Amino acid sequence: MTPRRMLPPLLLGLAAALRGILPAQAQSAAQNAAPGQAPASSDPAGELALVERKNFEIAGFTTRGGATVGRMRIGYQTAGTLDAAGGNAVLITHPFVANGQAFGRNDANGPLGWWDAIIGPGKPIDTNRFFVVASDTPANLYVRESRTTSTGPASVDPSTGRPYGMSFPVLSIRDFVEVQKGLLDSLGVKRLALVAGPSMGAMQAIEWAAAYPALVDRVMPVMPIGRMDAWLQAWMEIWEAPIRADPNWRNGDYYVQGREPPLRGLTDALRIIALQTQDRAALSRFDGRAAEGQDPARRMTDTVAVDPYLTEIATGRAKLADANSFLYLTRAMQLFLNEYPDTRAALSQGKASWLLVPGERDRLFPIEYARELEGVLKGLGRPVRLEALDGPQGHGEWLTGIAGAEEAIRAFLAEAPRAP
Repeated sequence: MTPRRMLPPLLLGLAAALRGILPAQAQSAAQNAAPGQAPASSDPAGELALVERKNFEIAGFTTRGGATVGRMRIGYQTAGTLDAAGGNAVLITHPFVANGQAFGRNDANGPLGWWDAIIGPGKPIDTNRFFVVASDTPANLYVRESRTTSTGPASVDPSTGRPYGMSFPVLSIRDFVEVQKGLLDSLGVKRLALVAGPSMGAMQAIEWAAAYPALVDRVMPVMPIGRMDAWLQAWMEIWEAPIRADPNWRNGDYYVQGREPPLRGLTDALRIIALQTQDRAALSRFDGRAAEGQDPARRMTDTVAVDPYLTEIATGRAKLADANSFLYLTRAMQLFLNEYPDTRAALSQGKASWLLVPGERDRLFPIEYARELEGVLKGLGRPVRLEALDGPQGHGEWLTGIAGAEEAIRAFLAEAPRAP
């Protein structure tokens, strides 16, 4: 395991600037961006130029469940140049609390992408070498953010002229992969040199290896699990409960003008995630403290110091989030690899190399899941390395601690891919 490094100034600035949108650990905004035909240039400091936002649409998308979405639209961005063989592409898949702005800026004063520390000219995922694509998922949590493009329950159903609400078809992680496959086909991508993503993005990366094993050379799931078991599914039911209990949810029919959205329930759901994605050490500064100006030892209406901290994080996220989209994303995660009897069967094909990057103190997806996945891959004869991040942010080390895996990522991408 590589020793944890000090967070570089660039990433510290990113974490501070983007507080309120991504995980509690040092949240990052997520927007969208550019096409492959117009590669982004870089300045001498190794930073990408402004990354253009593009949209992609599939007319008549059929879900794995057999339902049809008339217009499936997602936003995306690219950097680098696709080679003549279409084989130097990298796909970056985003986590639950993010969108497709994984790198660069969409405007001069906008935030940097959430993995800008490792994606760009001369960085571990080098845009001078690779053509890097990052997209929004369908049913993106931050569909209310102006730079997110994502068809989901908040979108207007063209057959009725009203938002879908809970009539929108159920989506799985595999559905996300199929939309991404359509995007990559439209860009001329023939092979993926790497598919990588954190948390829910790790699920998408793994599902790519299962769905299209002959097209994927390398897989880098960060904060990964290899299967969705009942314990994790139950936690996601707990996440959802405050939304469903909010009277303003109205079974998902809250988009009508004049109706209040279920912000209380959504905020409480995001509070649960804000807590669960951090290790105990990250909250130790609140130990034994009351909230400012309050005395919970004397008044039941007063609270402890950690409570307003979590509320502030969750409230910032909820302003850009959609409650129904939250529910659709949790269901998609519950359906991770649901088309296979087990992880071994899902990953039995292909010859991809793997770099697993779990968190030693991850309390959302404990490291045991990554070790179990490592064992499955070794049993299948796959080249696999596990590089754990050990930092106080727990699950959130996918953002704040990813620079600690820089050397491992460089070495991983320096290795020649195995023959397909």
